[in-house]
Amino acid sequence: MSSTIVVTGGAGFIGSHTAQVLLGRGESVAVIDEVNDYYDVRVKRENIAELVKLGARFYEGDLCDRAFVEGVWEAENNPQRVVHMAARAGVRPSIEDPVVYVKSNVEATTVLLDIAKEKGSQSFVFASSSSVYGGSKKTVFGEHDVVDFPVSPYAATKKACELVAHTYHHLYGMNIAALRFFTVFGPRGRPDMAPLKFVDKISRGVPIQQYGDGSSSRDYTYIDDIVDGVLRSLDRPMGFQVYNLGNGKPTRLKDFIKLVEKEVGKPAIIELLPDQPGDVPRTCADISKAQALLDYNPKTPFADGIKKLVAWYNEHHHNKAAAAADDDDDDDDDDVSDATLSDDAKP
Repeated sequence: MSSTIVVTGGAGFIGSHTAQVLLGRGESVAVIDEVNDYYDVRVKRENIAELVKLGARFYEGDLCDRAFVEGVWEAENNPQRVVHMAARAGVRPSIEDPVVYVKSNVEATTVLLDIAKEKGSQSFVFASSSSVYGGSKKTVFGEHDVVDFPVSPYAATKKACELVAHTYHHLYGMNIAALRFFTVFGPRGRPDMAPLKFVDKISRGVPIQQYGDGSSSRDYTYIDDIVDGVLRSLDRPMGFQVYNLGNGKPTRLKDFIKLVEKEVGKPAIIELLPDQPGDVPRTCADISKAQALLDYNPKTPFADGIKKLVAWYNEHHHNKAAAAADDDDDDDDDDVSDATLSDDAKP
């Protein structure tokens, strides 16, 4: 039996970090990504090049193409474990083009689940999103909350993926974990998400856009903590489970901007704009379930994560981030747009 782990979305932020850690612990890794142009493809190509150097095999193609995906499984001797991080991300873009989100998120996930089922999958984990909680007025979001009222097509597709996944567990006994990420940030982060975008623009003296009065808040989670949760869920299959993976300590947007100003050493030039449709006022993860079942324990406070992000930016990415952020000015869902918040990240 092959020990290969398939990582989809490996060219992206969370997917590339996850694949890197898996390779570092000696796993055989096959990466799938279509390398779309949601943001600068040069960033994605660099991520893939680094993974290939570390020993990953890379397959470029569309996850909705069943023949292509089956070909990967055949080439890799029927992998039994899947880390499905590929998705079309972004709250606001999903409002503009919902059809592509249904295809990229729901259809692709269903194809993967069906092939994994046929090949006897042992463990299947995938990226859901804290956006499924919609405009909940609760102080803390828990996995047992009702999430039947999404406020964006993106969130609706993530909820739909959870429903399809539960169906596959019910019918075929598959071990599946749906991971609700809360605003992931860190080195190699998506250039269209607020943490890297703010660091880049404030560093360059370029205005940032703040949607709303700055009181909105997000549960920002450092990438190392997210990857730890992903791997723990992969290594501990327990039927069908939904896990919040967050930090559990929200930060207000205005405080976030002040912290970036402090680390960058420059004041922000802020353009105030009205609240955006589809954005939610607050996210905060109840991570007690992941703590109990996975021993998940986020270790990086938001301030420390921003310090690490700024250090990485200054050392490796100054010019590239500037070009990428200017080329693609969208926001995302488990994250914050130029200045609201939302919360996921294209894996």
